[in-house]
Amino acid sequence: MKVCIAEKPSVAKDIAGVIGANQRRDGYFEGNGYQVTWTFGHFCTLKEPHDYTERWKAWRLEDLPMIPSSFGIKLIDNAGALKQFGVIESLVSQCEEVINCGDAGQEGELIQRWVLLKAKCNVPVKRLWISSLTEQAIREGFEKLKDSELYNNLYAAGSARAIGDWLLGMNATRLFTKKFGQGKVVLSIGRVQTPTLALIVQRQKEINAFVSEEYWELKTIYRETEFTANIDRLKSEEKAKKGLAYLLLHDFEITSFEKKEGKEGNPKLFDLTSLQVEANKKYGYSAEDTLKHTQNLYEKKFITYPRVDTTYLSEDLHPKVEGILRELTHYAQYTAPLLEKPIPKSKSVFDDKKVTDHHAIIPTGVQPNHISQDEKCIYDLVTRRFIAVFYPECKVSNTTVLGKVGQVEFKATGKQILEPGWRALYANDASAKKEAAEEEKLMPNFEVGERGPHEPRVHQGKTTPPKAYTEATLLRAMETAGKQVEDDEMRELLKDNGIGRPSTRANIIETLFKRRYIEKKKKNIVATQTGIDLIDTIQNELLKSAELTGNWERKLRLIEKGEYSMDTFKQELIQMVVDLTQEVKNNRGRAISIAEEVPVEVEKEVKEKKVAKPKEPKEEINIETLTCPKCKAHLLKKGKTAYGCANFQVCGFKIPFEFLGKKLTDKHVYDLLSKGKTTRIKGLQIPGNPETTDAKLVMNGDFNFEVG
Repeated sequence: MKVCIAEKPSVAKDIAGVIGANQRRDGYFEGNGYQVTWTFGHFCTLKEPHDYTERWKAWRLEDLPMIPSSFGIKLIDNAGALKQFGVIESLVSQCEEVINCGDAGQEGELIQRWVLLKAKCNVPVKRLWISSLTEQAIREGFEKLKDSELYNNLYAAGSARAIGDWLLGMNATRLFTKKFGQGKVVLSIGRVQTPTLALIVQRQKEINAFVSEEYWELKTIYRETEFTANIDRLKSEEKAKKGLAYLLLHDFEITSFEKKEGKEGNPKLFDLTSLQVEANKKYGYSAEDTLKHTQNLYEKKFITYPRVDTTYLSEDLHPKVEGILRELTHYAQYTAPLLEKPIPKSKSVFDDKKVTDHHAIIPTGVQPNHISQDEKCIYDLVTRRFIAVFYPECKVSNTTVLGKVGQVEFKATGKQILEPGWRALYANDASAKKEAAEEEKLMPNFEVGERGPHEPRVHQGKTTPPKAYTEATLLRAMETAGKQVEDDEMRELLKDNGIGRPSTRANIIETLFKRRYIEKKKKNIVATQTGIDLIDTIQNELLKSAELTGNWERKLRLIEKGEYSMDTFKQELIQMVVDLTQEVKNNRGRAISIAEEVPVEVEKEVKEKKVAKPKEPKEEINIETLTCPKCKAHLLKKGKTAYGCANFQVCGFKIPFEFLGKKLTDKHVYDLLSKGKTTRIKGLQIPGNPETTDAKLVMNGDFNFEVG
C-alpha cells in the first residue's frame, strides 16, 4: 500500500478522486492500492525552551542565551491534530511507500518532513510536485513522481529558517523584555518582524521631523501649452516677482521640438507580492486578505500555486498557453486576437533560469464558479495580466518642447498613446483609465524659432513630507530590503535579498498590527508610540537592518540551492545571539515606556507574575475571517442555522447559531474557535434537567461542543 499525505482534507479528496482511492475511512481515503490522508497544516513545531529544561520555563536574564545542543520537534497541543497524526502514524508504519503531497514549496516541505520524522517513517518517500490542483496536473504529477532526496536542500532551508527564527525570537524577546520591559510588557523581537518595524519607524520619524517650506516656480502658457522654467525652485517670493517682471518684457521662443515614438513594455506576470501590491492599490485588500483569496482560488483549481516569487513561466509551459487561452471563454473578446496566430515564446515571459520552485501565478483555464466577489476580483487581476503579457506593446509618442523667454529656459513634455496594445485589456477599468488620462497629454506641433506673446505667472507651492507606507509600498520595501526601486528588472535582481518570503510577509505585517506596534490610518500604515519606543530601545543595528536581514534571506536561498551550509548559517546566528546577549546585558540604556492602555501579545509560555497578560482589545468580530479548527478552511454561514467550514462536505465542522436553548453571540463563537471555550453562559437548558444551568461551552477533541 502507498500512503499519500496532503496538507489539507480538500486537497486529499482531490488527489484521492484522481488516483482512485474512493473509499472514505476515518481520517483517510482508500482504494486502488493507495491510502490518502492529510494534515491540517502545521502538526509539528520546534520544541519550546521549557521542553529542553525546566530552568528555561521562567524568564531570567542569567539563563540567556538559550542554545539547545540540538533542536527537537514536538506535536502541537491540539486534540484534533493529535487524533489525525495518530492516523498518519498508523498508516505510515504499515505501508511500503509514502508520497509527500504537501504544498510544493519550502513551508510545505518542512511541514511534511517534520510529520514524517515524528511518525518515524522508514520506508521510501516520493514527492508529488505540482503547480495546480486540476485533475490533469495531479495525474501528470503522479506520472512523474520525484525522489524525496531531490528536495533535501529545500527542507534544510526550511529547517534553518525555523531554527534561526527560534534562536533570535526566543532569546531576543526575553532579553529585551527583562532588560527594558520594566516587568510590564513583552517586547517582541523577530528576525523579519523587527527590521520591518524599523522601516516603518524610520519613515514615521522622517514624516514627524519634516518641516514644510514654501517655494515659487515660474510658469507660462504659450499656444495653450504650459511650460515650466528649467531652473531651481525659488526660495523667496521677492525673487519670483522679479522673475515674473523680467518674463513680461520678452516674447516666448521655441528652441527645440522633439517627437519620438516609443513603446511601453507589457506588465510582468504576477508573483505573490506584486499581486498583493496590485490588489491593495486597486481594491484596498490587505496582504493577508489577498493571500487568503488567492489560496482559495488555487484550492478550487482556478489558478496555479500562489506562494511564488517569480514573474516568469517555465519554457515547457509554452505549448500549453494556447489551450489555457481558449478555455478563458469569459475573456473571449480579448483572447480571440491572440489565437489567430502562434503565441510567441518571448524571454520576457518564458525563462527557465528565472523560475525556481514554481512559475508565476496564472489561470488554469478551469472556469470559475461559486466564488465570492473578492475572489472574482483577484481572479480577474490574474487572468487579465496573463492575457496582457501576450499582447503587443503599447505604442506611444513622447514629445519634448524647449523654449526660452529672454535668458530663462522653459520645458514642457507631452505623451500620446498611438496604439493601446496591452492597455486594451484595461480600457474599461476606471482606475486604469484615470491613470492613462493623467499620463496622456496632447501637444500642438511647434516650429523651432517661432515666437510670440505668452502668459507668465508665479506658482506658489509647499514641499511635502515623505509618504507614509501603505501595505502596497511596504510589501515593495520588504521585497527590496528597503531600497526604493521602480524598475521591474532591478526589483527582480533584489528579490534574493528581500525581507522575509512572499508567503510570510502578510503574516509579519499582521503580527505588527496585532502587537500594536503599527496601526492603519485610512490606507496609511504608521508606527505607534509603542513601536517607535521599541525600535529606539534596540541599539543593536543588526536587529533593525533591512539590508542585513536581506542578507540572511539570501543565505537561506543559497541553502535551498545547495550552495551554502545549513550548519554554517546556524552557527552564524548562534554567534550573533551570543554577542547580542552580552551587549544588551552590559547596556545601561533606558527602560521602554509603554502606555498602559496599549495591549501587547504575551506569549503563552510567560508564567512569571511580573509579566501580566493584558486584556483582549475590544473590537468588532467578523466571524467569517476565522478559520476552521479542524482543517483551517475559512468559516461561512451555512443556511440559517449554523456557521460551517467552507470545506464542510469533507471536514464536517459546524457551530450552530443556537445551542442548549441559548443563541450564541459572535463573541461566543470567537472564543470557541480561538480559545476552545466560552466564558460562562447563563441559562443553558441541559437535556433531562428541568432547571437551567450557568456553564461554559467547551470544544472537545472531536471538535464537538459540550458543557465544561
